[in-house]
Amino acid sequence: MGRLSTHILDTVRGKPAADVAIDLDVLEPDGSWRRVKQVRSNADGRTDQPVLADDDFAIGTYMLTFHMGAYFKAHGLALGDPLFLDLIPLRFSVADAGAHYHVPLLATPWSYQTYRGS
Repeated sequence: MGRLSTHILDTVRGKPAADVAIDLDVLEPDGSWRRVKQVRSNADGRTDQPVLADDDFAIGTYMLTFHMGAYFKAHGLALGDPLFLDLIPLRFSVADAGAHYHVPLLATPWSYQTYRGS
């Protein structure tokens, strides 16, 4: 069965971003978003379990929202008020529920990048 995983790299500090809240939402047929769950990154910047897996992982459009503002504040990297980046939403679609979708985030207080990893 397929699964969704993620990890976060703090590219300013050059290390994984630990203890970051990550929301997972799914786009409903009526156009509204429904919260599926919230997870936290571990010391390696990953989640302890796949974000979604097996029968819970389905074709559709999802959004991972990373609470990076709180992380940057906790590590003395939050510059400016309001922060330039606080919540970072990544919207993506799953076309094959049997595949592994890895959606990492590389972040600084001023920029971010993502890609479909393996």
